[in-house]
Amino acid sequence: MTKTASSTGAPTDRPDATAQPWPRRLRRFGYTARPRQGVRERLVPPYNEPDPRLWKGLGIGEAAGRRLVALSAWGGPLLVALFAGVLRFWNLGSPKAVIFDETYYAKDAWALIHRGYEVSWPKNADASILADPSSVQIPTDASYVVHPPVGKYVIGIGEWLFGLEPFGWRFMTALLGTVSVLMLCRIGRRLFRSTFLGCLAGLLLAVDGLHFVMSRTALLDLVLMFFVLAAFGCLLIDRDKARARLAAALPVGTDGITRPDSGVAGSLRLGWRPWRLAAGLCLGLAFATKWNGLYILAAFGLLTVAWDVGARRVAGARRPYTAVLRRDILPAFVSTVPVALATYVASWAAWIASPSDGTGGYYRDWAVNAGQGGSFTWLPDWLRSFWHYENKVYDFHVGLNSGHTYESNPWSWLVAGRPVSYFYESPAPGKDGCPADTVDKCAREVLALGTPALWWAACFALAYCLWRWGLRRDWRAGALLCGVAAGYLPWFAYQERTIFVFYAVVFVPFLCLALAMLLGAVIGPPGSSERRRMAGAATAGVVVLLILWNFIYFWPLYTGEPIPVDQWQRRMWLDTWV
Repeated sequence: MTKTASSTGAPTDRPDATAQPWPRRLRRFGYTARPRQGVRERLVPPYNEPDPRLWKGLGIGEAAGRRLVALSAWGGPLLVALFAGVLRFWNLGSPKAVIFDETYYAKDAWALIHRGYEVSWPKNADASILADPSSVQIPTDASYVVHPPVGKYVIGIGEWLFGLEPFGWRFMTALLGTVSVLMLCRIGRRLFRSTFLGCLAGLLLAVDGLHFVMSRTALLDLVLMFFVLAAFGCLLIDRDKARARLAAALPVGTDGITRPDSGVAGSLRLGWRPWRLAAGLCLGLAFATKWNGLYILAAFGLLTVAWDVGARRVAGARRPYTAVLRRDILPAFVSTVPVALATYVASWAAWIASPSDGTGGYYRDWAVNAGQGGSFTWLPDWLRSFWHYENKVYDFHVGLNSGHTYESNPWSWLVAGRPVSYFYESPAPGKDGCPADTVDKCAREVLALGTPALWWAACFALAYCLWRWGLRRDWRAGALLCGVAAGYLPWFAYQERTIFVFYAVVFVPFLCLALAMLLGAVIGPPGSSERRRMAGAATAGVVVLLILWNFIYFWPLYTGEPIPVDQWQRRMWLDTWV
């Protein structure tokens, strides 16, 4: 501040227009100020561009390089998804057997498609279906089931297209597993602003053993994972669009830089947000597949509100929590919770429409017969019967403590302590694919085991995300930790319940994203020295190659390929895997 004279001659305190800030004075000596980052760049960061040195090294012109980058945004994810699809659909009908819980969901799906509700099948139904599915008659007596219908409807679509056979009931999980790899590539690209890291995350998911096996088995958990990942992707798109709308409303200075404004940031209504509604629909479908989707609904609801708080803070709101409470919290709730609940109820439409005279779905006649009297008889019969059914299902889930050979405690999941054997046979030499020159018998197994190298590396990636989120306030790390925690931590409240490691497939995509984030940090940020980037790329490449080798090594255990029993024993790295 300098003393200048006013028009009256009296001195006054005001900036001297002729005074130059020190950075400007130092330019003559070669000083270059760090580029100022406007609020817009903080709200909607640009996507990373490859270093120009890359195009020179490859002998590609700059214009051709830009076209290649534009094509890679979708071309890279599609190539990774094609690779994942070939793996998942290869020999999908093998083993030609009803493996593990396919004995429930394959038949329930067939009944839902044809009757609208699950039925009680005879004990020899599996053998009859494998022998001649066309001769199998669908029973009419309703069966008590403890999972909502959406996952079984999804499995049933494949059966409707290809018949009641292994390929048919595994088709949709293989398809969703492939599409989930594509989604993860695009989600990772948007999250990290890097096509390379997005494709890396998708590649890791493509070669994870647990995701691979679940993609080739007619169980519900892969369907649940798909809808959870889709919901996360929808919320991520909603985040970008809402922040872009907020950035567009902020004032722009004469230097072209967007600046924060407390008035705009605290009062702007963000308007119609269809991607948040889509997320609510996906979360409802997840909940309507398995009940643990409720935990993810709650976690993702809090996550999207936290993102709104962060956006308004960056935009300049003095009281971002108050602004979100006034402008965003109600639309966020309406877009997710009621939409999800309505989706859940709608998924039971066939059961609701079934007769209430005892010939419809299980418990459909409860209100008419056993549910007479009480304070809620004014409600529709179907609603009271539905509520009674849900209560009975809840009692079953919290009280399920019967022992199982392959049950595991969630403490052991991340280190692959106790995988689940879905199928096992011991063919003799020369039979069922066992080489004739085998000295002993062969082993043929389908083992739900995450690729060990990937999962063990992911443990370090989670620790890295905790550091990034806790000490660097990196929202990306927080989002990934939220995805893992929502699918993982609730199981610690039910440690007495019979639970299995394949439940963890719901958060496998977030483990892959976390590992991709860690490997990106190992490679180094843009602008790092060439030596630093080369050393980092070599280290990250070794990790990825080890994971690929590990997946190939365990390939026979993922696909049920017959191998000599001594080779099978070599792959039992831990005693708890047997």
